[in-house]
Amino acid sequence: MIADFVKGKQLLTFSATIQNGIRAHRELDEFTDKHEATRRAKAIFQPSCGPYGAVFMDVVYDHYLANDPQHFLTVSLSDFAESTYQILQAHHHLLPPYFQQVFTHMRQHNWLYNYHNKDGIYQSFSGIIRRAKYFEPPVEVPFGVFEDNYDLLEECYQAFFPDALVFMKERLGIQ
Repeated sequence: MIADFVKGKQLLTFSATIQNGIRAHRELDEFTDKHEATRRAKAIFQPSCGPYGAVFMDVVYDHYLANDPQHFLTVSLSDFAESTYQILQAHHHLLPPYFQQVFTHMRQHNWLYNYHNKDGIYQSFSGIIRRAKYFEPPVEVPFGVFEDNYDLLEECYQAFFPDALVFMKERLGIQ
């Protein structure tokens, strides 16, 4: 959860276990960016969103994962989200200061759970645009791309996610 909020040598201020998690997250980001399905999906966003297409793609993949019954059948998305929030709260003192602020909003607005519906994606896209330095189109632009290409983007997710699972299981030494 904090990998994107830890910069440079700040990584070394965390325990070896957290450092390993941050590195694993970054390796997964790199794997994701290089995956053919992700490149196809980014190309859908690229004409109207430029380099921000990659950011919107991350959220889109979260949406399809949140709706994937293969991964949220035995544990509900609601239970998963609450469990994640409780873990983060218990380790709040270890979180980077900026992520502490983000976490407050994340929990208050239940971002993890709300990724499952389109309104949650709209809100997430709105937040990205609000924080973006070099992206000025209204949220309707990337959200329209998402809605207009919903099935195609889901196909990209379906092609990508099994490979991502294999990658992370190998990275973490899980059978």
